[in-house]
Amino acid sequence: MQRVADLIERVAPSDANVLVLGESGTGKDAVARILHDRSARRAAAFVKIDCAALPEDLLESELFGYEKGAFTGATDSKPGRFEAAHGGTLVLDEIASLSQSSQAKLLRVIEERNFERLGGKQSIRIDVRIIALANISMKEAVRARAFRDDLYYRLAVVTIEMPRLLERMEDVADLVEEFRLQFAARHNRPMVRFSDEAMGLLKSYDFPGNVRELRNIIESAVLAATGDVIGAQQLPDYLRSAARLMQSRNYKPSLAEIEAVYIREVLEHTRGNKTRAAEILGISRKNLYEKMNRYKIALTKE
Repeated sequence: MQRVADLIERVAPSDANVLVLGESGTGKDAVARILHDRSARRAAAFVKIDCAALPEDLLESELFGYEKGAFTGATDSKPGRFEAAHGGTLVLDEIASLSQSSQAKLLRVIEERNFERLGGKQSIRIDVRIIALANISMKEAVRARAFRDDLYYRLAVVTIEMPRLLERMEDVADLVEEFRLQFAARHNRPMVRFSDEAMGLLKSYDFPGNVRELRNIIESAVLAATGDVIGAQQLPDYLRSAARLMQSRNYKPSLAEIEAVYIREVLEHTRGNKTRAAEILGISRKNLYEKMNRYKIALTKE
């Protein structure tokens, strides 16, 4: 993480496009925000769009905007995210989900620094720094010809790779303390603290949801505390189940086993609402369905 922090400090003041890689929950959004806030563009707009959340036709109208009459329902002209981010930063989340057509259009905008709204003829010039986020290997996507290599190299002028929390478990105690202070202040629980048993469970868990999962656990525990001490009972059932699994098998469960338990817990929490569950997990609905099929998690009603 120190290497990541050093790279961010060196890159932030530049106008270079940045590709931030890492699993869901590792802090890619936070990196994008830091890059913007520490750049000369910090006084301008910071605009984000989730490329996986919209179908192709809607995604392009969101990115480039449209003119009145461009399609059925376009009763007025509307500027897109590129125009909104002029002079500032545009964050493209889940960049690997772009279709080949959208990739070609994005490449043209990056190269020419101008575009036309859908249904429009006027060329619009823009000055935007692009930060792309991805939770898969973009090099693998390029090799599989799912992503254009020329666009990849345009986006990955600088690449920042975020490690999984599992790879930096020595940071768990500090993160727990940081989140404890944050949520204790927010929820007016200044004296609350974690018991040794609770801390032991947190330090032994593999966190398939990474820092986002840890953050959610700490906030929930602070809210659930009945006294000044947060015990093991205030931690989620799935986390305690993972600890029992480790003890019964005398070894740590696989990341896949823990991830399956976590997804089931989140789906129970959302009462089967997969859209909300995907938001909590930090993945797309499509990715959630794939994981549910992989782990044989029964589909529940929306």
